[in-house]
Amino acid sequence: MCGVALSLASCSTHKPVMTVFKDLEATGEGVIELPSSQIKIKPQDELLITVTSLVPSATAPYNLPLSNPATLDHMKMTSTPYQQTYIVNNAGDIDFPVIGKFHVGGLTTEQIAAALTQRIEADVTDPQVYVQLVNFGVNVVGEVRNPMRVKVNSERFSLLDALASAGNMTEYGDRTNVMVIREENGVAKYHVIDLTKSDVVTSPYYYLQQNDVVMVQPTPTRESNARYDTNNAYKVQVVSTVVSAASVIASLVIALTVK
Repeated sequence: MCGVALSLASCSTHKPVMTVFKDLEATGEGVIELPSSQIKIKPQDELLITVTSLVPSATAPYNLPLSNPATLDHMKMTSTPYQQTYIVNNAGDIDFPVIGKFHVGGLTTEQIAAALTQRIEADVTDPQVYVQLVNFGVNVVGEVRNPMRVKVNSERFSLLDALASAGNMTEYGDRTNVMVIREENGVAKYHVIDLTKSDVVTSPYYYLQQNDVVMVQPTPTRESNARYDTNNAYKVQVVSTVVSAASVIASLVIALTVK
């Protein structure tokens, strides 16, 4: 039987699972096939595209002019100019200098660079096209030490990378119940991941995409304690209110009695 002190916290003997990929503990070594980490461009994505060649004046018309600020999330005005970026419209297109409307939706940055290179090399010798996704970010919330939006500087960013960026899970984070929410084709899809199992790395949700939400659910013990704390706080508030009211009534009675 749980003692009085323990019962105030919880009589549950549940302990949070702290190990990730627990099923690999007995194997020692091995190989796991990884899924593709390629990011496909979506509407409202922001692209930085630079075109260069051995003759800078030849590719100058294919570059946007310099401006401040450079990106949507860089709103500080600075003395250093930055190259403007392209915002992908709802149809998946950008308006590219000289070329005009250019479809990028559903393509990777490598595919965009290759397609632009093919178009530009008709007029420019050996053009070099660099394409970067600059608005790649994910949100990490729930039972992590530092809930935050993580700005990603690489197109290869895993679920474990996101958790590490947020300071890792707390001791109350349920490693068997981590949810990834992803917007696709106008709907929000979600997938629950069990980090104690190594096959998580084969999931299409292991490598994150732009604007994914990683939500670490609390352990049952955490939820139970939270409910207890809420109920206990309410009871204390009620008792305090009753005591205060009784004190006021007693004071009034004493005052009337004295008179």
